[in-house]
Amino acid sequence: MKSDNKSLHVLAQNLRNNSTLAESVLWKHLRNKQAQGFRFRRQTVFGKYIVDFYCPRLKLVIEIDGSSHNDKYEYDRERDEYLQSLGLTVLHLDNSEILHHISAGLFAIDTFMQHQKNILKK
Repeated sequence: MKSDNKSLHVLAQNLRNNSTLAESVLWKHLRNKQAQGFRFRRQTVFGKYIVDFYCPRLKLVIEIDGSSHNDKYEYDRERDEYLQSLGLTVLHLDNSEILHHISAGLFAIDTFMQHQKNILKK
């Protein structure tokens, strides 16, 4: 369920315009349907939360966890529970994994996507 909170949508737009380095690196691999032909969105609003990346067809949220997530375990847990209640799957990738081992992060995403493609075929 998407939010009608205008300030959150403005914040999401600001986050899209000022991506972290890890978000920019991952976006280069996800944009323009480069990830197995699936479309991703950046900084999408769900309720009172903004997620880093979202694939509508797969109902997949990708969160890059960097230093901004330190000491926010309860917030992250509540957000994940809310997103899961909407039928979304949340995949967490570590900021340093994206910056220093992008192939490992892409492998995790591709593995999930391949699994979901097999389910969609049935």
